Amino acid sequence: MAAISVPLRPGGAVPPALRRMRILATGLLVLMACVYIVARTNEDVHPAIAFVRAFAEAAMVGGLADWFAVTALFRHPLGLPIPHTAIVPRNKDRIATTLAQFLRENFLIPRVVARRMQRIDVAGAAGRWLSDASGLGQGRLRRGASRLASDMLESLDQERLGGMVRAAIAGQLRQIEISPLLGKALQAAIVQNRHQPLIDSVVRWAGKTIEANEPILREMISSKAGTILRWTGLDETLANAILDGLYNLLLEMAEDPDHPLRAKAEEGLATLAMDLQRDSAARAKVEAFKNDMLDNPALTQWWQGVWDQARTAMLRAARDPDSLMAGKFGEALRQLGETLQRDPALAHTINRFVRRAAVGAASDYGDGIVRLVSDTIRGWDAQTITGRLENAVGRDLQYIRINGTLVGGLVGISIHAVGVLLS
Repeated sequence: MAAISVPLRPGGAVPPALRRMRILATGLLVLMACVYIVARTNEDVHPAIAFVRAFAEAAMVGGLADWFAVTALFRHPLGLPIPHTAIVPRNKDRIATTLAQFLRENFLIPRVVARRMQRIDVAGAAGRWLSDASGLGQGRLRRGASRLASDMLESLDQERLGGMVRAAIAGQLRQIEISPLLGKALQAAIVQNRHQPLIDSVVRWAGKTIEANEPILREMISSKAGTILRWTGLDETLANAILDGLYNLLLEMAEDPDHPLRAKAEEGLATLAMDLQRDSAARAKVEAFKNDMLDNPALTQWWQGVWDQARTAMLRAARDPDSLMAGKFGEALRQLGETLQRDPALAHTINRFVRRAAVGAASDYGDGIVRLVSDTIRGWDAQTITGRLENAVGRDLQYIRINGTLVGGLVGISIHAVGVLLS
C-alpha cells in the first residue's frame, strides 16, 4: 500500500490541507485492507463477519479504482506508462488553449463585460471609501501606499529626476509658441479693462525710479545745462523744475484714468497685442527671448531649488499621511466622497466612464490577455502545471477517493445481502 500514496511534487511543496487529505484517504484504504484480512481470517466465527468482509472487500476495490482515476489525471499510476494516464501533462497545450478560449468567451467579450459592469457601482464604492474618515486615516491600503510612495521617492536619483522633469517641462515650453498666447491674453485684458493695474504699476515704478535716481538726474541736467547756467546757479532751478514736472505728470497719470498719456499707453498695449499675434518679427523676438531664458543657468538653479522644496514636501506628506489626511487635502477627499454619494448625475457619469473603459480594454486587449494566458501555460513544464492544478483541486479529489471507498463498501455489503437472501 505504500506505493499508492502520491509522491511529493518535484520543485514544489504540497499544501498541508492536501497532505492531510491524502493521508486520510490512503489511511482509510489501508484500514479497509486490514479489516478485510481480519474478517477473512475469522469469517467462520459468526455469519455477520461475512458482511464485514464484503464491505471491506468492496471498499478496497472502490478506493483503489478512485485512486487510480485521481492519480491518472496527473501522473502514471505506480510509474507504469498505462494508456490514457498522466492526462494533464500530456495535454497541457490543449488545456492552455481551452482555458484561454473559456476566458475569452465568458469574461473578455465586450457585451459580457458591459453587462457585468452595469451591476457594479464604482462611484458609490469610491464615495463610501473616501467619505469614511477612519478608512482614510487608518486604512491598511493608505499606510501601504504611503510607504510605497516614500520608498519610491527616496530611491530615485534626486538630481537626475529633477533634471528629467525640468527637461520635460522645458521641452514642452520650447514646442509652444507663447507669443500668440501672450498677445491674446493682453488683448482680452484690454477688452475687459483689466490692463489698468498694469499701467498703474508702470506709473508707480517710474516714480520710484526717478526718486531713487534723483541725484544722478540732477547731475545729468547740470552737465547739460551749460557753463552760464552753472555759474548763475540756474542749473539747480532747472533740475528742480524738470523733476517737479515729472513728478506732477506721474501724479496726474495716477489720479486721472482718462489722462492722454494713459490713452497713449493703452494704444501702445493694443498695438503690442496685435504684433504679438500677427507680426512675425515680434513673434521671433519673443521666441528668442523665451529660448534664452530656458538656456539661462540661473533658471536651472532656480528650478533645482523649486524641485528640492517640492520633493521635500512630497516626502514629508508621504511619511506622515495622517497629517495630510487631517488637513485640507483629506477634507477635500471626504467632500468628494460625499458628493459622489449625493449626486446621482456625477455617479452615473463616472460609472459610465468606468464601464466604457472596461469594455474598451476588453475589446482592445482581450486577445492579448488570452494570448498571455495561453502562452504562459504553454511555457510551463509538465511538472509545474501538474503541481499547480493538483494544489488547486487535489484536496477535493481526495474526497473522491474517500467517497469511493465508502460507497464501494456499501455496494459490496448490499450485494452480499442480496446474495444471502437469494440463497
